[in-house]
Amino acid sequence: MGPAFKRRLEYRYPYPRGQARPRSRDTPRLQCHSYGVLQGGHLDHLALLEVTRGLDEPLGADLSAIEAMGEVLAGTGNPFVGTSGTIPLAFGGVEGVGTEIDIPPAGPGIDAENAVIAFADRGIRSSVVRPPPLVHSRFDHTGYTPALISFARAKGKAGYPGDGANRWPSVHSLDLARLYRLALEGAPAGTRLHAVADEGVPLKEIAEVIGRRLNIPVVSKSPAEAAQHFGWFAMFAGIDAPASSARTRAELGWKPEQPGLIADVDHPAYFAS
Repeated sequence: MGPAFKRRLEYRYPYPRGQARPRSRDTPRLQCHSYGVLQGGHLDHLALLEVTRGLDEPLGADLSAIEAMGEVLAGTGNPFVGTSGTIPLAFGGVEGVGTEIDIPPAGPGIDAENAVIAFADRGIRSSVVRPPPLVHSRFDHTGYTPALISFARAKGKAGYPGDGANRWPSVHSLDLARLYRLALEGAPAGTRLHAVADEGVPLKEIAEVIGRRLNIPVVSKSPAEAAQHFGWFAMFAGIDAPASSARTRAELGWKPEQPGLIADVDHPAYFAS
C-alpha cells in the first residue's frame, strides 16, 4: 500500500516522511522519491514523538506507540488516521454484511482501533480506516491474492473451501490510498471508515480466474483438504466476511474508480513470476 499512498499524497504534501520496517522493500522506493524514512519494527517511541510533532499524517503502530503519538497531538485538533481492517468483524462475531457501526468489543486490531477512536475525546481529529483483506493492484506483491496464486502453483490446483460461496471484500490500492487522504483531510473525529469497493467476492470466483490463468484444475476442498492446500491461510479461507462502505461513501464522497478484484486479478501482471 505504501507506494500507492505515496502517489496520492505527494502532489499535495511535497516533503512527507514515512515509517518502514527494517529491510522493507519500500525503503529505497520512499527514499528515491525524496521521502524521509523512519526505520522501525515495533517503533521507537522517541522517534515517533519527534516525527509526530512535525507531521499531520499518522504512522501505524502498536498500542503503546499509538498512545505516545496521542500524547503529542492531544488538544491540537490535528488529524490522526489509524488502520484496522474489516476481517476482525467476522472474527468478532458480526454476522452478515459488516458496516462501519459494527464494533466488536475487543480482539486483535480492535483494541488499537478503539484507542484511536478514543482520541476524539482528547481534542484529536481521529479516524480509523478499515481496509478489506483483499487489497489488489500492481503494487500487490505480498497480499492474500498472491498467496492464493502461490498455493495454486505449488499444488497444481486452484482450490476453494466447500462450495466457494463465502465472500471476501476487496479494494484497489489506489482507491484505498485516496480514502486515506480523504480521511486525513476531512474525516470527522471518531469516524470509522470502510475502504470497500467489492462488497463480497466469492472465493470460488477468485479460484476460477487463478485456475484459468495458470491452466490448472479448479477444485473444491473439504475442511481437512483445505488445511493441506492452504497451509497458514486455511483458518481464513472459509470465513464469510462481506462488508459495506455505504456510510463511508456518504460521509466523505469516496467512490472507488479503479478496476474491481476479478478484473484486476485477471491480468498477466499477477502471474508474471
